[in-house]
Amino acid sequence: MLQCWRALAIPLLVSIASAFAASSQSFENSAIVRTVDLGGSLVHVTTTFAARALEPNANAYTITLTEEEIHRTSWLEVKVKGQQQPLTVTYGGGLPDSKFYNLDVQLPSPLELNSTVNIVLETIQTHATYPWPERATQQDEQALKHNTTLFVLSPYKTNVQRTKVKTPSPEVRSYTTPKDVDAFTLESPVTKSGATITYGPFNNLPVSASNEWIAKNQQLISMHYKYDYPVLELTKVKRAAEISHWGANLNIQDDIVLYNAGPELKGHFSRLEHQTQSFYKRSAAHVIPSLSIHLPAGIHDVYYYDLVGNVSTSRLRTAPSVPKNSKSNQYSVMELRPRYPLLGGWNYSFTLGWDSPLEDSASYDQTTGKYIVQVPIMTDLPGSVTNDCEVKIILPEGATDVEYVLPFPAISTEESTHVTYLDTLGRPAITFKYKNLTTKHAKSIYVSYKVPFSVHFRKPIAVATALLSLFVFGMVARRVDLTLQKKTA
Repeated sequence: MLQCWRALAIPLLVSIASAFAASSQSFENSAIVRTVDLGGSLVHVTTTFAARALEPNANAYTITLTEEEIHRTSWLEVKVKGQQQPLTVTYGGGLPDSKFYNLDVQLPSPLELNSTVNIVLETIQTHATYPWPERATQQDEQALKHNTTLFVLSPYKTNVQRTKVKTPSPEVRSYTTPKDVDAFTLESPVTKSGATITYGPFNNLPVSASNEWIAKNQQLISMHYKYDYPVLELTKVKRAAEISHWGANLNIQDDIVLYNAGPELKGHFSRLEHQTQSFYKRSAAHVIPSLSIHLPAGIHDVYYYDLVGNVSTSRLRTAPSVPKNSKSNQYSVMELRPRYPLLGGWNYSFTLGWDSPLEDSASYDQTTGKYIVQVPIMTDLPGSVTNDCEVKIILPEGATDVEYVLPFPAISTEESTHVTYLDTLGRPAITFKYKNLTTKHAKSIYVSYKVPFSVHFRKPIAVATALLSLFVFGMVARRVDLTLQKKTA
């Protein structure tokens, strides 16, 4: 088997190299502009490729990402500039032993010779920044570092290339000045204006998607900048969504582990210092005293507790229910104040749950006889990343013909049976697992199922049987004499 694979490997590598060489002749980049918006847990990167077709009927454009970009990227979307419909992207792989990977983008229509198209690649990177210095006192400011590569790799020749790095604050403590780039620019390789650092323009770049070019020319650049907001990470989120037809209710409960990914606390925590900062409204950026979470409209019976018990230092402003598929942006606001301020490197575990009318998220298809329920994957906490997320959807007891549609693939899917009070055989449940979720992933899973009419009588029959059994047991128990010796007159 091993010898057979080795025999097939040689023609396979030849075909990959031939395809790579052919693709490098199909386009030329008139310009590449990359914009990096730095943040805390998330970094938004937008790259625009102005491409010109060098052959007729060119219908596939190849984008090259480095190995580090592939590992950091949590969300990716490619569009033609000015259009809303995303393009189909397939993983094209890379050459053997290469440190870059290719993505093949299918264009909406083939291009004629010398026709141009502007392709926009938008990505969100997670865990792409880190605190520097790594430790800070309660009075210190917070600063982060971000590392990236100087050049955008491409399998095509590029006439002009720029990289713009936008920091949240003009207070940039340091940034890298590239070296040995005189072959590509006659100007200063880096300039700073306010909160924007610009690398380039770099002119007349050859095909850069090769190990030889990367080893010779590619270099790492770093930005050290002030950041005035907490760096939030949700280490683990376990969501249970229970659908109840008897109560016409959708219950959602999140078990959350919140982590402050800012600089770790240097020394001991001072309650007096924290109260003083709060009084003068000058709390350090790396201290989290409270959170504001957007919850769905129309919810009720909201509860929030941690390992100690119920947390009463929270406020909720509910919004009325909105019709399904409505474009209204109404939402409820939960002002959540943890039991203690969360400093860098600290965790806080808590549970947040609520009920909502089932009619707000469910519908019935009369043609198929199926119920369709919309279950949100996550609760959006702006600026945060969810490292591990588990979504468990618990269907009504007796549900059959279960199907689901995911907005994006899950890492794993598991089917099980969930048993709770007043159940007889248990309820079907589906569990989905995800990693590195961001604001862009705050979408919904659609689950469809059937509930036979006879199943609705299962719970009343079970309750009636239990009560009857208890009544019969009481009658029999009263007539049983368990004394060892009867009394004599």
